[in-house]
Amino acid sequence: MRVTEALKRRISTREFRPQPLAKGLLHEILDVARWAPSGGNLQPWKVIAVAGAERTAVVELARRIHAAGARDESAERPVYPPNLWEPYRTRRHKLGEDMYALLGIPRSDRAARLARFERNYAMFGAPVELFFVIDERMGHAQWAHLGMFMQSIALAALERGVSSCMQEAWATLRSSLKSHFALAENDFVYCGMALGYADETAAVNSLRSERAPVEDFASFRGFE
Repeated sequence: MRVTEALKRRISTREFRPQPLAKGLLHEILDVARWAPSGGNLQPWKVIAVAGAERTAVVELARRIHAAGARDESAERPVYPPNLWEPYRTRRHKLGEDMYALLGIPRSDRAARLARFERNYAMFGAPVELFFVIDERMGHAQWAHLGMFMQSIALAALERGVSSCMQEAWATLRSSLKSHFALAENDFVYCGMALGYADETAAVNSLRSERAPVEDFASFRGFE
């Protein structure tokens, strides 16, 4: 698979088949992705991969916390800035509406929409979840390097027939996950990534979010 094809084919897969993902294949994907760019070669990432009983334990942790009505644990570093401005607000809103339309869930059915959102914490049925950890003392540059590492995982996985979904929803459970995994004092759980084999029969997996044309975000200076 060419890089261009992989970039265009990668989507956020939101329903997976229960087929297990072999540890050896996951190791191979990570072995490729570790060559992602890293300023100063800091390689500021850690990965916790869960499957089987440990995956079940994390899903149950999320269920218990939400059942108890616990607070959002992402307030210190929220996923989105408050009062999101244009055009970003419209882009985010449209993605959500496009997804719920495919699922047949109207805006008026808040209970169904909430239930669908909570599907995040069941990893959309994926057999493996990766949790990405960074030392909270790192700067903005190192967060960018973590993002490049995550993208590299997603593309290396797709080349091997494995689908993914980067899940910032896990930010709402950052402190709880940190305790669950017994992480060090400065370790910070950024987000998760579901990995597995896409359920091609699920309508939601036909969603391909739109992208702005090059002219909207790029300026060309000094060219003939």
